[in-house]
Amino acid sequence: MPLSHHPLVHEFPEYKDKIHALKSSNQFFHNLMERYEAVDKEIFRIESGEQPTSDDYVNHLGKERLNLKDGLRRIIINNK
Repeated sequence: MPLSHHPLVHEFPEYKDKIHALKSSNQFFHNLMERYEAVDKEIFRIESGEQPTSDDYVNHLGKERLNLKDGLRRIIINNK
């Protein structure tokens, strides 16, 4: 299976415009999204072998990415 990043706009393509609007208008959303992107990039580096680490750590990062994605999705959906 090829490695890939998980940008939020690819995870939720139907909300692409809303994601961009929230990123520029909502500082809390912007900060969460920056953390999500940083975690996603770190997971990619680990999975590609560029950054060795323990399985426990990569599992922790995966859970963090999922929690961040869920929080971002809640903001997207609840923001009118």
